[in-house]
Amino acid sequence: QVQLVESGGGLVQAGGSLRLSCAASGRSFSTYAMGWFRQPPGKEREIVAAISWYGSNTYYADSVKGRFTISRDNAKNTVFLQMNSLKPEDTAVYYCAADPTVFNIVVTDRNQYPYWGQGTQVTVSS
Repeated sequence: QVQLVESGGGLVQAGGSLRLSCAASGRSFSTYAMGWFRQPPGKEREIVAAISWYGSNTYYADSVKGRFTISRDNAKNTVFLQMNSLKPEDTAVYYCAADPTVFNIVVTDRNQYPYWGQGTQVTVSS
């Protein structure tokens, strides 16, 4: 019912920046907790950042604190991930996820998200 489409991934040199976007569609007049996850090569998918409906509550993995910023534009049903000071270890497939079953809380457990995008590749070269 909910479709998520990520964009903004690509190849960037260490120290550079990328801005990921995730547009949600399929459900009108609904609220979503949203999050960003990533899966590095050969590793499990991990939480990057999450945000509540109003944006008043956010969560960041320790590895990205101070470098990444999650935000959302509810009028456009879009969540963003601004990634600065990128490192080679940030290389991964990045996925956005949405949980329409909650209102204004942060969801960090990937198992609680019923809707996922297809992912966008982020590669950081050294």
